Amino acid sequence: MPEARFGRLGWLLLSVLVFLLDQGTKWAVLDLIPKHTRITVIPGWFDWTHVYNTGAAFSFLADSSGWQRWLFALIAIVVSGVLVVWLKRLKADETWLAIALAAVLGGALGNLYDRVVLGHVVDFLLVHWQDRWYFPAFNLADTAITLGAIMLALDMFKTKKSGEAAHD
Repeated sequence: MPEARFGRLGWLLLSVLVFLLDQGTKWAVLDLIPKHTRITVIPGWFDWTHVYNTGAAFSFLADSSGWQRWLFALIAIVVSGVLVVWLKRLKADETWLAIALAAVLGGALGNLYDRVVLGHVVDFLLVHWQDRWYFPAFNLADTAITLGAIMLALDMFKTKKSGEAAHD
C-alpha cells in the first residue's frame, strides 16, 4: 500500500506502471511487427498484430476526418482529471476502488499519449475464433481500462449489497 505521506495519490504509481507497460509493449510492436502483420501465438485463438485505431473503442468514428483525435484526447484529459481528484478523496480503506481508478487512469493516459503524439492508438492483441469471429484488436491500456471498469462495477454492487453509501 502506498505510504501515508503521499495520501491516496500514492496510487498514481500504479497508473504510471500501467502507462509504462502499455507504452513499452506498443514500442516493441512498432519496432518488431510490420504494420498489418499477424503473428500466431495460440492457433485459432490469439495473435499479435500491428494496427492503428484513429477512433475510440471498437473503432467508433475511425473513419472521420481527424477531428475525433482531439475530441477523444479532450475526453481522456477530463476523465483523467476526474480520476485524480477521485483518487485523492478516497478513504484509506478503499484499496479495491483505488486500484480500479488507478488502472483506468493509467490506461487512459496510455491511449491519450498515442492519440496526441502518434495521431492514432496502437493496437496489437487480437483474439479470434478459428478465423471466423474476431474481437477488435486492443492493447494493454484498453485491458487496464476494462479491468478497472469491471472492478468499479463490482465495487458498486458490493457497496449497494452491504448497504453502504455509494462512492461520490
